[in-house]
Amino acid sequence: MRDYSIRVASPDDLDGARALMLDTVYRDFGTGYVPRWHADIIDPATAYLAPPRHTLLVALDPRDGGVVATAALDARGPAHPPNPRHLAERYPCGETAQLRRVYVRPEHRRRGLARRLVDELLAFAVADGGYRAVYLHTDPKVPGAEGFWRSLGKVVHDEREEPDGSNGVVHFEIPMER
Repeated sequence: MRDYSIRVASPDDLDGARALMLDTVYRDFGTGYVPRWHADIIDPATAYLAPPRHTLLVALDPRDGGVVATAALDARGPAHPPNPRHLAERYPCGETAQLRRVYVRPEHRRRGLARRLVDELLAFAVADGGYRAVYLHTDPKVPGAEGFWRSLGKVVHDEREEPDGSNGVVHFEIPMER
């Protein structure tokens, strides 16, 4: 594995982080930018750098210092809608650390970056002292996403099992300390 550096994003990292996130929602998700879902991508400073209980991490390529992976955490639980009501109640805002934007450029995948980033986010959540749970949701159509999250946590709701299939999203809880 290359010697990637992982750090809390600085304002100088935001253009690279934003580009990686937008590339991911277009390439991997196939949705493109959807303002109601992705506003934090356009303004990551407000979403992750300003609030003290939020963070955005970046992984940098040792060759050129470019952002090759991102991972974020905020204190917003899953909103209802679009998420099921029982999840919004189980994972309330302020008490829930929600993992977001754990994205790795395709050519840098399978090198342990996502796992290292998640470990850093979990340490941040524990150090905060106010979070009682770590939650995330993922689109299982993204290659490798569901298997990765299953290796770290437990499924708390699989929308594919609903009669209408809903959005097909899989919701996870990750143990705060592993």
